This record gives sequence, C-alpha cells and structure tokens, in this order.
Amino acid sequence: MPLQEPRLERVADCIIEVGRPIDIGLTPVGRRRLIPITAGRVNGPQLFAKVLPGGADFQLITTPTQAFIEARYILETDDGEQIYLENRGMRVAPAEIVEKINRGIPVDPDLVYFRTTPRFETAAPRWTWLMESLFVGTGARFPDRVELSFFRVR
Repeated sequence: MPLQEPRLERVADCIIEVGRPIDIGLTPVGRRRLIPITAGRVNGPQLFAKVLPGGADFQLITTPTQAFIEARYILETDDGEQIYLENRGMRVAPAEIVEKINRGIPVDPDLVYFRTTPRFETAAPRWTWLMESLFVGTGARFPDRVELSFFRVR
C-alpha cells in the first residue's frame, strides 16, 4: 500500500531587508558573497516576528546561473521569544536573469527557481513545534529585500 503524500501547510511569509553584498571573491569552490541581513518582518498565519539585525546570507555562486544560499539570523516573536533560523537553499535562473538581479533590476519571481529548507532553534516552549517538523520555503530576490514563504511538511 502506498504511503500518503506529504502536504504543505503555510507557516509564514517573510520580508527580509538586506544590505549591500560584500564580495569576498572567487574561491576554489566558487564566488563567495556575504549579504548582510538588516531587518525584516515575519507575518503568519502561524508565526509572527521581527527579523533582528546582524544576520547574513553566506552565498556561494558556483555558475553564472546557480547560487547556494546559507542564511542565518534571529527572529524575535511578537510574544518576545527568540528563534534562531538557518535557511539553506538554492537559486537558479538563466544567466540574463541573474545578471539583472545582480544589477538591482527587479525580475519576475516566476523566472527564478528559489527554494530553501529552513531550520529553527529555540528555547521557548511555545515554539518548540518549529523544531519538530521539516519545512520548505520559496523565495524571491528584489534589489533591497528577499521575500520568503515557509511551509511545514505534514
């Protein structure tokens, strides 16, 4: 008998404000960039929080069409609790679309494959359910921000 297919349940939509990228240069594994996370907001339906400044995305660009995302930042929930968020993923798009993104020109998010696997850590009992499930995310990059939606895999 086949097992039930997983369902996705929307947890939150996020706007992550970012600073100017710091280009570390071409390393043996690709071009490394650090993108500061300066602020942001997470709006339900299940999680409401602000994004604290001080996080960053440690991005690795391996080809003209592909970047690997490794963002780490802290959320402060509306009830005052702290949640550490590590969000890994990839962004893939045709080279001409990537070039527009790099020049700060907005592009249609449907032209970019941007998927993530967020992981949460917290000491707050109310939010431990975030550590007891798997999550996936979709994203869109804009000149001054990243927009993300997180889904719990049921």
